[in-house]
Amino acid sequence: AAANHPHTPIDDLDILLPNEHHQILTTWNNTTSGHTPTTLIQRFERQVSESPHAIAVTDGATTLTYQQLNSRANQLAHHLGLGPGAIVAVALPRTVDLLVALLAIGKTGAAYLPIDPDHPATRIQQLLDTARPELLITTTGGGVPATTATLYLDRPDAIASVAAQPTTNPTPGTHPDNTAYLIYTSGSTGRPKGVMVSRRALDNFLDDMDARLRLTPADRLLAITTVSFDIAALELYVPLLAGASVVLAPRNVVQSPAEVGAWIRKHGVTVVQGTPSWWSTAVTEPAMAGVRMIVGGELLPADLAGEMCGNSAGVTVMYGPTEATVWATSIELTPGARVTLGRPIQNTQVYVLDRRLRPLPPGVPGELYLAGVQLARGYHNRPDLTAERFTANPHGTPGSRLYRTGDLARWLPDGTLDFLGRVDHQVKLRGFRIELGEVENCLVQHPEVLQAAVLVREDRPGDQRLVAYVTADETDPDRLRRHAEERLPDYMVPAVFVLLDSLPVSANGKIDRKALPAPETPAGSGGRAPRTPAETVLAELFAEVLGTTGVTIDDNFFHLGGHSLLATRLVSRIRTTLNADLPTRAIFEAPTIAALATRLTGTDRPTLTAGTRPATPPLSFAQRRLWFLAQLEGPSATYNLPNALRFDGPVDHHALHAA
Repeated sequence: AAANHPHTPIDDLDILLPNEHHQILTTWNNTTSGHTPTTLIQRFERQVSESPHAIAVTDGATTLTYQQLNSRANQLAHHLGLGPGAIVAVALPRTVDLLVALLAIGKTGAAYLPIDPDHPATRIQQLLDTARPELLITTTGGGVPATTATLYLDRPDAIASVAAQPTTNPTPGTHPDNTAYLIYTSGSTGRPKGVMVSRRALDNFLDDMDARLRLTPADRLLAITTVSFDIAALELYVPLLAGASVVLAPRNVVQSPAEVGAWIRKHGVTVVQGTPSWWSTAVTEPAMAGVRMIVGGELLPADLAGEMCGNSAGVTVMYGPTEATVWATSIELTPGARVTLGRPIQNTQVYVLDRRLRPLPPGVPGELYLAGVQLARGYHNRPDLTAERFTANPHGTPGSRLYRTGDLARWLPDGTLDFLGRVDHQVKLRGFRIELGEVENCLVQHPEVLQAAVLVREDRPGDQRLVAYVTADETDPDRLRRHAEERLPDYMVPAVFVLLDSLPVSANGKIDRKALPAPETPAGSGGRAPRTPAETVLAELFAEVLGTTGVTIDDNFFHLGGHSLLATRLVSRIRTTLNADLPTRAIFEAPTIAALATRLTGTDRPTLTAGTRPATPPLSFAQRRLWFLAQLEGPSATYNLPNALRFDGPVDHHALHAA
């Protein structure tokens, strides 16, 4: 058509056939559930009446039944005395009190603002200054900056006051459009964005997840996600809708696959949710065999998907931005199938549109937009940003809205969505959403930094890291790192800092990110050489995991480009090489070889002794996985390794045939 009408812009042409238009807009987006979801609090209280003595939550030290959890939440709710429209910041450690506080706030009708107490004090203060909550709930000694109204749950006076309150269910006058929670994400302008999620959206999400995951009272879900990451809502609430149990894992457990495995065995865990980066280190843990796996937050590699399918009771793939209430699409993964984003969940619509918001046919890339009750109310006190990202929906009912995700996608012929990348500088790193502009803005606030550019690089397969390029007056990377660590969460602190005389620019004067050089692998600082055999081995393991040379016993693992996933790999290599069991948190607490070597004392694993060989040796987990796939799929060449060889000289045909 464009060739026949050379003066007609291609953007003015309708490239959708009539049947495609109906299929994309109506058939594939027909997600109406046909019922109004019951609220989270109502369904939880119904479970309390049906199974009051069932275990609702445990943190390893304290266990609460449904009746106990409800009573404590009710007492705290009566003590708070708040109502709809109020904002309550919650900065609590990962104990049962965290779930008590969140339910209590929900019972009052107020909104909660989740804060990770492990984030830098500067970052927490920034969130409090921006959100201006009526109250902060925390504990003493947690390092969280106090506000004018702070409730310390562990103080004797607070404990006594809360305990004196009635245990009856409050009856607040809430509305579905009231904010359920306010959660902050990375912002491209350097300011975090507060996403306001309504009760209607949260209830719809939980209703779909309850029907999709089909948990039973026998299920135990291991909650591993920080409460400041919105996918924690699934872990904390969905089990309570089904009479199942929440197992709250401490942060130090989450960082070690071996300790996660121990918790799975100890608590009878049946369901675990994590990002692909987390699953890449945990999927081979023997205790994971038979666990229901939920994965989302970033692109799932095909090889990891295969491992998960072969070592689980099922794999559910999720996709969704914070602005669409945790997860917006989902699909059950089957062995050998292509990894996609799946289809929209109930009462949610998905569109792949061109720059004029017109739907594109299957196979054509476009920007992904979301619509439906899942959409957030907007950004807290940011009407300008809300208007930029949320727009009128030309394909829905009057008054409905679209959210622009910034993701590139395309429809596949079967009605599922294929993820293709981003259209802006937002990235996902180890499951965390990062606006590179926020990191750059933090760096240029350093008095000696003139310019900064940040991007994610994968210079080694499977090892993504945040790299900062800066032009500065007489500074050094360690000073920049300390500056960032004091202001940003650890996942947003660049692993490598590259000092340049100037940043490359394109013809239009913008920073040419493609021209930024690959960073040189940081080498040792010239500190002390290893003094003992253990330090010598640790130096070799540091160098191997980090891909560097010349590591000294005074070099900091993280200053050489290490991060949480590499710390997990290092612990694994120490375990196999030195026969020593170290928790992953030891790398964070003792990041130098000199300090880490002192942790090896008393960590030796029990000596392995040969046992009696059975007549039929048991299969390894890898063999069991292959057998399972063979039974499920039948004969397959998936695991065949083709290799072509060229031989010179005469061929013995009989020998070749016999071989």
